[in-house]
Amino acid sequence: MKRNILMIAFLATAAFVVGCDKEPTTAQQIDKLKTETKEVAQDLNNYTYAQKAEYSKQMHIQLAALDQELDKLSAKVESSSDAVKAEAKPKLQALREQAARLNKQLDNVKDASESTWDSVKAGSKNAYEALKDGFQQARQWTSDKIAP
Repeated sequence: MKRNILMIAFLATAAFVVGCDKEPTTAQQIDKLKTETKEVAQDLNNYTYAQKAEYSKQMHIQLAALDQELDKLSAKVESSSDAVKAEAKPKLQALREQAARLNKQLDNVKDASESTWDSVKAGSKNAYEALKDGFQQARQWTSDKIAP
């Protein structure tokens, strides 16, 4: 089971990264991200306390993929007009702060006991979903403001 979850997470991340290079429409990208978010969220629910190290590893992989995509969005914004840059800066900063909160939640995973596991896992899952939602909104906003 652990290998299946690892493989699913790896394939979802790989598909996410590879899919972003082909420049599909924004609606397709958002739909794909929503589907991937649901799949990852369901997979994250399946981890037991005994699997917390693997859970932490998978969450770090997901966070790294989002950080990479955030860097791509930032680069796209940097090549745009000053007005767009000024408007995008707080949005991108908010996403970076959400990523920092998720990273802090992942630190809590390491220290979780069996009795706190479910609440710690729920907190990190919620932080991950909030970051994914924010990222989807930022991607939509960037697409609306900056011509492809």
